[in-house]
Amino acid sequence: MKPVDVLGVRVEMPTNQPIVLLRERDGDRYLPIWIGAAEATAIAYAQQGVVPPRPLTHDLIKDIIEGLGHKVTEIRIVELKNKVFYASLVFDDNQEISARPSDAIALALRTSTEIYVAEAVLDEAGVALTPDEDDEVERFREFLDQVSAEDFDSPESPEHPDVGEIPPPKA
Repeated sequence: MKPVDVLGVRVEMPTNQPIVLLRERDGDRYLPIWIGAAEATAIAYAQQGVVPPRPLTHDLIKDIIEGLGHKVTEIRIVELKNKVFYASLVFDDNQEISARPSDAIALALRTSTEIYVAEAVLDEAGVALTPDEDDEVERFREFLDQVSAEDFDSPESPEHPDVGEIPPPKA
């Protein structure tokens, strides 16, 4: 398992689907994962430190876990099967619960929990960037500095049926 950092979320064009971008901490690979608009908002809120007046779903889950006297010790993105990512929440009692990566990432950001990706997943779906592409990542970071969570609210857009997929290759 390799530790990763969450760079943030953005909307991929022309599909208009949000993507969360992870970066291998001790390497040069990036892992893009398509996610739903609600999860993109939850991730963006957590990264921006937005505290809603009432808890959103991931805040509620965090509160429930803590209220029961437990904590999430790590998040693992464990598998890629049929272009769909799978994750696990690992608790302080070594219990593991399956989760969508987007939900796991949103929870990790709220609980300051480390995120790990299986080496096989990074080998299959990770993207190593050339110096020119690295400039695009820098533009992505600049975009993240200017975007707000509300930018991902799009109730009129149809829900993507395969949330958690690998984004299609660029043409």
